[in-house]
Amino acid sequence: MSLTFLLLGLIIFLFIIVPLAKMIFASFLEADVLLDTFLDPEVTAAIGLTLYTALIATTIGFVLGVPLAYLLARHNFPGKRLVEGLIDVPIVVPHTAAGIALLFVFGRNFAVGKAFDAIGINFVDSMAGIVIAMLFVSIPFLIDSAKEGFKKVDVRLEKVARTLGASPWQTFFRISFPLAWRSIMAGNIMMWARGISEFGAVIILAYHPMIAPVLVYERFETYGLDYARPIAVILIMVTVLVFIVLRTLAYRGDKS
Repeated sequence: MSLTFLLLGLIIFLFIIVPLAKMIFASFLEADVLLDTFLDPEVTAAIGLTLYTALIATTIGFVLGVPLAYLLARHNFPGKRLVEGLIDVPIVVPHTAAGIALLFVFGRNFAVGKAFDAIGINFVDSMAGIVIAMLFVSIPFLIDSAKEGFKKVDVRLEKVARTLGASPWQTFFRISFPLAWRSIMAGNIMMWARGISEFGAVIILAYHPMIAPVLVYERFETYGLDYARPIAVILIMVTVLVFIVLRTLAYRGDKS
């Protein structure tokens, strides 16, 4: 059985690795083109914007999502399963459809969009639009991971802290949050990574300024595969490097 499982697992592992490895190695054979692309101001600006907006989206998701995850982990209430299901809907909704849905809320001609526009925040073709698109499609990863982390925290520890005089806020920040931190951090990393890879919702809300996935698409449509591939390779290498570093830090000391 182990050999069969090993062979089956190897197939899917190669399915993931081979296309990426082949594209990267092919680009290294044209190192001068890769270097020129890396030095292209439009490319560096797009990659920098991608990383930056994904970080903002993740920060907002952390502030708003962790409290919701704690409530879902600790409390039962009518409609809880429905709420949990709705939170995961952005994972299954086609992301171009998600972009249109967001446009119908945050567009200039709609109430929420007009309210934000009155204070100088516009979501169409702006960095704010990129952020909310990334936030919408990636927030389920953080909430689900944080919720599972809080569920693993023994409720008795929280009760003991309360009986010793700790307030609910002190109990959360000194007991619950630190013990669930690894799961929360894993959710943050997955949310950030998912935000970086987002394309469909972003292109509906904010084609400009261009993030890296949109730039790859634009170069492919305009100039073809040879012009899009170096950007895709650089984006993959940068994100994989940062992803590995963050995962290493998040699971440091984990012997499992």
